[in-house]
Amino acid sequence: MATWDAGLSRRGPGLLLKDIRKGEAQVAAATRIVDTIAPDVLLLTGIDWDLDGLSLEALNERLAQPYPHLFAPRPNSGWPSGVDLDGNGKLGEARDAQGYGRFPGQGGMALLSRYPIEADHVRDFSRMLWKDLPDGRIAGAALSPEAMAVQRLSSTGHWDVPLKLPLGERLHLLAFSATPPVFDGPEDRNGRRNRDEIAFWLRYLDGELDALPAEAPVILMGVANLDPKDGEGRRDALDLLLNGPHFQDPQPRSAGAKAAADPDHRGDSSLDTADYDGPGNLRLDYVLPSNDLHVEAAGVVWPEPGAPLAEAARAASRHKMVWLDIVLP
Repeated sequence: MATWDAGLSRRGPGLLLKDIRKGEAQVAAATRIVDTIAPDVLLLTGIDWDLDGLSLEALNERLAQPYPHLFAPRPNSGWPSGVDLDGNGKLGEARDAQGYGRFPGQGGMALLSRYPIEADHVRDFSRMLWKDLPDGRIAGAALSPEAMAVQRLSSTGHWDVPLKLPLGERLHLLAFSATPPVFDGPEDRNGRRNRDEIAFWLRYLDGELDALPAEAPVILMGVANLDPKDGEGRRDALDLLLNGPHFQDPQPRSAGAKAAADPDHRGDSSLDTADYDGPGNLRLDYVLPSNDLHVEAAGVVWPEPGAPLAEAARAASRHKMVWLDIVLP
């Protein structure tokens, strides 16, 4: 099982497809990582969506072993809200989309699986309004009444995707990609939304939403864009995911992250999954299995300089692939 923001987003529609088809260097680096790690199930975040799935299909065809099952519904990122969400008096800007994006579908999500995806049983919560989350933090986010009436919780998406395993049992993947808790003002709008995008899973699994919670076993996958110790953000919901009753934290590590440690950071540097200028290295990407799953191994594809895949990981994305091997009950 793996999740990765592979840097497969571009500044305009159709550009990703063009780069995939011509074998652009960054795309080649990303496909090399996927081919080498070869996860059975891969959640890609930060990948541009298009209506006919052409970019995802083209990417899949470039892999040494293409995945037989793909899933990529329309994300909220770049999708027009019809409202001046940021209150600057202008409509139709990237910040007025349901999730930040220069065009509809920029920086979405895609699931690639070697196991059948039970698409008829997928629960997609991406259209849930932010104001409808129990015990949310939308109050104080400085949204106008018009904005609050349409603003969705998910900046990209929240999915519960069941996979059909060889013996007929199900494994639920809980997939999401949260907004970064920065790029806002003193109202901390993005910090509040990031916190609530993470807290959604606590409400869901505790049965506080209209939909029934997922049947175990489950694995939460995606980019929370929040570090447990360092950087900005509201950490209470993330702390409950990492240390509460629903999941175990296998704490995947890498030698490359440890070698690139920021001396002023408080967290364990070997757990970092993203390399940013300014805030430094952070743990932002997670694969969290439920407690009834046995984890055999876990890691982050962040090799030390000079090691195999080190250059490919650097060229592909600031984020690094997070993976784990599990044994089903």
